[in-house]
Amino acid sequence: MSERSFSDWLREQCADEWTTVVTHPFAMAINAGTVADDAMRRYLEQDFQFVDSFTALLGAAVACADSFEARVPYGRFLGQVATTEEKTYFHRALAELGGRTEAAPEPVTEEFRRLMDQARTSQDYALIVAVLCVAEWTYLGWASRAVAPLPERFVHREWIELHDGVEFRGWVRFLRGELDRLGAGMDEPRRRRVLDVFARAVELERRFFDMAAG
Repeated sequence: MSERSFSDWLREQCADEWTTVVTHPFAMAINAGTVADDAMRRYLEQDFQFVDSFTALLGAAVACADSFEARVPYGRFLGQVATTEEKTYFHRALAELGGRTEAAPEPVTEEFRRLMDQARTSQDYALIVAVLCVAEWTYLGWASRAVAPLPERFVHREWIELHDGVEFRGWVRFLRGELDRLGAGMDEPRRRRVLDVFARAVELERRFFDMAAG
């Protein structure tokens, strides 16, 4: 990997799929505030179906991290997901759009939840971080492409802001740093195992946006 960081190397191995995710027409339409209400409702209903599995995955990261210093950011972010802006946003946005939190999951939603659950039950810290990093880094990737002024309607504007603020950028930087730290001690088979999970998560992100675009 020469001087590349492990996280950069992982992203480069699935560069085409990654670029498709962070420049996806549906994501760009969120940035522009032009997503139709029905499409945004369906997207958010499906995204909400990840909340439980994602929260459990964060809990597994707390349990499996190899130091107190690594555990703390997961615990802090876990509290934010469970009690603050993001959960509040979902309920307000779905109410605005006539959506519901108990929507039946689409096949790609089920597959992504299954990947999260597999990473969690593996109790393998590197695999847990790989899935978390893809989920968060790709969202920063598309949200950071939004240009001012952001859309007036809160269902678009706040979703962008949740994934491109100072704290969120720091969170993604932490996740990448953990992958880089872990990757420095891995042999080639181990790196490839993490890559398999990382690439699978990127593929599912792309398919999730494809589903949302309908």
